[in-house]
Amino acid sequence: MLKFYTAGESHGKGLVGIIEGMPAGLKVDQEQINQELRRRQLGYGRGGRMRIERDELDIYSGVRNCYTLGTPIAFIIHNRDHKNWQDIMGSGVCEKVDEKAVRRPRPGHADLPGAIKYNQADMRNVLERASARETAVRVAAGAFFKQLLAHFNIYIYSEVVSIGEVNYPGYQIEPGKLQEFNNIAEASPVRCGSLKVGEKMINSIKQAMEKGESLGGCFTVGAIGVPPGLGSHVTWDRKLDSRIAAALMSIPAIKGVEVGEGIACAGRPGSQVHDQIYYAEDRGVYRLSNQAGGIEGGISNGETVWARAYMKPIPTLMKPLDSINTQSWSAEKAAIERSDVCAVPAASVVGEAMMAYVMARVCLEKIGGDNIKEMEPRYSDYRTYIEKVWKWKKI
Repeated sequence: MLKFYTAGESHGKGLVGIIEGMPAGLKVDQEQINQELRRRQLGYGRGGRMRIERDELDIYSGVRNCYTLGTPIAFIIHNRDHKNWQDIMGSGVCEKVDEKAVRRPRPGHADLPGAIKYNQADMRNVLERASARETAVRVAAGAFFKQLLAHFNIYIYSEVVSIGEVNYPGYQIEPGKLQEFNNIAEASPVRCGSLKVGEKMINSIKQAMEKGESLGGCFTVGAIGVPPGLGSHVTWDRKLDSRIAAALMSIPAIKGVEVGEGIACAGRPGSQVHDQIYYAEDRGVYRLSNQAGGIEGGISNGETVWARAYMKPIPTLMKPLDSINTQSWSAEKAAIERSDVCAVPAASVVGEAMMAYVMARVCLEKIGGDNIKEMEPRYSDYRTYIEKVWKWKKI
């Protein structure tokens, strides 16, 4: 069973990740993992913290001579800013522990409910863990999962399709054009496939900066090259779409997820919604649309698996909202923490990591095996089966 865990606080010594269940024999490109970490730090609208940190992976176990061992992979991403917070965030006696105490909760953040749940007078004990900085570990873990998927020719992508009120339908990604799309998206400061729309998004972020506001938006994330038959219809917790939705909803500030054209399809008649099935000898089984997001009945159907995630604006505002002081119980403005104006581009990279985790997990469930050499013939046999018996030629 493939699992991963994260630990660490935003201004602690570092962020820790553990991956359990990764098969042995996978070649690991550590520079590619560091490149994924750099992608998360980019994006127009990011805050000052990203100019301090230079996230890099430090692997402690589970990888030797660039190959996974089948044992738990442990790694850490060191927080450079911790040197400025040692007397505040240390595990021993902290002489300045009250210097950065938070007692004015920010509406929209975990500050107040977390303080109530864990009985924390200083809400820093909540916000340091609730911080989206935790997602750096997810991106690092996701990079491992991406490399596993790529070994079986499954690739993950994402794109920002809206920021604030600026939106567009999205780049029409086809398997043969994935690299072309990636070149466009990675060159955009907001990870948008349209240069013209991307410029409008940047202008919206600039306006929000001037007003002391923050902006949310939406990104699309998907997996190309997914064979039919991943996931299951038999129980609720094995359905692929429910697992993807849960993974994306776990990202900080994500408040909505739709698989395929789920929201729009709710208002259309069935004849305009369902992806009709065709067969031609040269193409095999195929579809002319993919409104289902590549999933039917909780099972991948051989089309690109894709979803959209909707992100609310960052809760920290430079012109803070009304709140209270939980020490004096007087009305005050909410606390201000160093934060982003817009983090949708960064969230899309985190979305890739979570999609990669779900897809890697269901692939392992389907193929099985403790090492790559064991998995390769099993996956080849499965592909042969779906091609010969079910006429599937697309993947």
